Amino acid sequence: MDWDGKVALVTGASRGVGAATAVALAAAGARVGCAARATDAAPLRTPGTIDETVRRIVEAGGDATAVPTNLARDDEVDAMVARVVDVYGGVDLLVNNAAITFPGDLDIEMKRFDLVFAVDLRAPLLATRAVVPVMEARRGGRILNVSSAAALNYISGLMVYGMAKIALEYLTVSSAAQLREAGIAVNGFRIDVPVASEGFVANAPGVDHSTWEPSEVAAEGICWMLRQPADYTGNNIGMAQLRADQGIMGTARARPPSPPLVTDNPMRLA
Repeated sequence: MDWDGKVALVTGASRGVGAATAVALAAAGARVGCAARATDAAPLRTPGTIDETVRRIVEAGGDATAVPTNLARDDEVDAMVARVVDVYGGVDLLVNNAAITFPGDLDIEMKRFDLVFAVDLRAPLLATRAVVPVMEARRGGRILNVSSAAALNYISGLMVYGMAKIALEYLTVSSAAQLREAGIAVNGFRIDVPVASEGFVANAPGVDHSTWEPSEVAAEGICWMLRQPADYTGNNIGMAQLRADQGIMGTARARPPSPPLVTDNPMRLA
């Protein structure tokens, strides 16, 4: 897929894998809408804003626009897509990357459960629904949902996050089946090797991240999936498998992942 002049929308683009993906897409010629809550005017505790990501892209000669969005609000998700369409005339690539979690399993407060599902599952569904007519008008597109090893494995304290991610993987395969005839490919990229995104590092200051992969490695895999032809659709594939099968994202290192951090604050994971 030739990205020169194409339009991409990346959620969670203020830091970590989202920011790295936005930068990589812009470097390959795409015009990028960078969506997240954190802006220069309203930063969050975790480092990184969409304005910083846009500056990185523009200073490198790319084209990007900041799209402040609270993904827990339905109206803002719709407005996010409308804003990118207004600025660039359409959307060709959608990367549903943003995610949050709170610590807790069966004992989690239900308002936190609802918030995790709003951001991690409902927002990708709404964004997908919003971009489909735009992509159909442009005779195709690519949608990429970022998942996690927590979708397939119980990780203490991340039960609800894992529930949302396995549902996201089902959304991937079911929407891929529905959109195949329109030339819109939908795939899932499962982060199942340790990636030292800013969110994880900030929330785990005492954990050794020296052997973890930088966010740019995950972004490379995401871009690989987005570049595949339209008939490459309905896949949920982990980083480890892509490395082994496609020889991308560097050489896999044999090491166990660090244990998840349990904190009283929500963790922006992507």
